[in-house]
Amino acid sequence: MPHNELLVFGALMLTAGLLARFGRRVGLPTVPFFMAAGVLLGPGTPGPVLIEDPESLHLLAVLGLVLLLFQLGVEFPVKQVLSSGRRLFTAAACYIGLNIGAGLAFGFLLGWGTGEALVVGGALGISSSAIAIKILIELRRLTNAETPVILGIIVIEDLFLAFYLALIQPVLSDASSPTDLVVQIITGFGFLALLFVLARFGARLIGAVINSREDELLTILMVGLVALVAGLSEELGVSEAIGALMIGLVVSRTSVRERVERLVLPLRDAFAAAFFVYFGLGINVADLPAVAVPALLAVVMTVVTNLTAGVIAGRLHGFNQRATANIGLTVLGRGEFSLILVTLALGAGLDPRLGPFVALYVLVLAVLSPLMASGSRYLARVLPDSLLVSNWRYVREETIGTSCSHLDQVVVTEPDGRECAECARVGATWVHLRLCTACGTVACCDDSVNKHAGAHFRESGHPIVQSIEPGEDWRYCYVDAMLVREPAGGGREPERG
Repeated sequence: MPHNELLVFGALMLTAGLLARFGRRVGLPTVPFFMAAGVLLGPGTPGPVLIEDPESLHLLAVLGLVLLLFQLGVEFPVKQVLSSGRRLFTAAACYIGLNIGAGLAFGFLLGWGTGEALVVGGALGISSSAIAIKILIELRRLTNAETPVILGIIVIEDLFLAFYLALIQPVLSDASSPTDLVVQIITGFGFLALLFVLARFGARLIGAVINSREDELLTILMVGLVALVAGLSEELGVSEAIGALMIGLVVSRTSVRERVERLVLPLRDAFAAAFFVYFGLGINVADLPAVAVPALLAVVMTVVTNLTAGVIAGRLHGFNQRATANIGLTVLGRGEFSLILVTLALGAGLDPRLGPFVALYVLVLAVLSPLMASGSRYLARVLPDSLLVSNWRYVREETIGTSCSHLDQVVVTEPDGRECAECARVGATWVHLRLCTACGTVACCDDSVNKHAGAHFRESGHPIVQSIEPGEDWRYCYVDAMLVREPAGGGREPERG
């Protein structure tokens, strides 16, 4: 780094922030733009070079890495995961199994080595929770019926990350013998078990150690604890990322959790940006063409495995095509965890091609995932009915919502007749029949030629129609433009007397 380190670091971070602000304005996540700042101003790209030696940012990058994992641990909803139903655990297991399995197979096909294949498996198999949550917020899908399933998958996936890091750490540390490998695996999982025990029985002690009425002192004690545990993890041959994640789980059970969440957020954002910039600084653009084809093939494979996992989750939960497409495409992005894994791998001396390969893969998916998620209705049109439990042709492109504001207007749930009166009057035919839940009018659906159900809404303003086709149990709100499912257990509101 040139003599005036503060000036150079400031210029680098300001550039990263400006690029990321542009990305936000066009609906893209910040991670690829932080990386792009490092690539553009690093020694591996023709043009201006602000930092000749990326290692000068190593400590800041490590702090960013451990604070990312620490906050994940602090915010991890343990009770939510433990109380999740079997269907959610099955859906998450299918997602993790498909993506990690396909990633491992792809890694071995690359022929770069066993350690490299394990890193590729994790980098391709673990999605970015930050990108997924950002997509849900920006596309206003937080109240969709499939959103709890999406959140459950990424939460369980985050928990799996700790075990995966512990599993591959002996490979990253290049164990000298099978005995050494077994010892390191036992050490890694033993350290995890110790921290789980600490979270269960020692949270009060940890809370007393770092607690302070002053935010300043709480922040200092918190950062010291995270750095100490992460450093101890590294000394024991376990990744510092595991230690940071697990001590976050411990802190999440203390009385200072909410204050820690508030205080760690700005620290995490600043240092995490430095971590992503640091990763970009190590990328040589001349290396990207050599890995372009494998990276693009990996992107295609990830899209296929995610959609497959989405269909499984949709079938398990009885969702229609639109909700199924939303599940598969929302968790498509890869980001911080993929970069953490490859950073650890490069630090362990594994194949240097891992860096540009994962960087290009993450960049492509970071741009592709929000675009595909926003266009999920197009995928919903082509998903076959045979893949899903429900045969909802009419509503395959509609969002299933849980926040319809017009349910209080549902007063009729059983029709008086089984024909569209207007079609019968003019001698026309219909495709399916809909019941107006406000007045009881039966009319033909919008797939029919005359579209009397839609016309009735426009004339009367009655918001909700209900399908009266055999085997269908959904309602649709014209005003909120969402599919409203029947209450759990098949209960119906009382019919108007």
